[in-house]
Amino acid sequence: MPIRKILTSSCLIVLAVTLSACAGKTQFRNACDKEIEAAWSELSIAKADGFSGTVSYTKALSLITAARTMQAVENFDNCYNNAKDARFYIRESRKGQ
Repeated sequence: MPIRKILTSSCLIVLAVTLSACAGKTQFRNACDKEIEAAWSELSIAKADGFSGTVSYTKALSLITAARTMQAVENFDNCYNNAKDARFYIRESRKGQ
């Protein structure tokens, strides 16, 4: 009987740790979503200036795609960082840099 109690307790502890790890992944969820939406709307109205601007525009588009992928696999901190970087490149594309 003590082995059964130990096994049950161990399973409960593992389950609790697993659930708490999943709950911790939501820290950047809202920020990720807001940054992606802002980047996407800025990208749709951005006008690239010259070749350098087009390169920055392409970098921004690939970063938004990467951010969406990170969002889908619930890697919200990298999603946020990619979307933030995309917004930087969108601003650079408007300047022609």
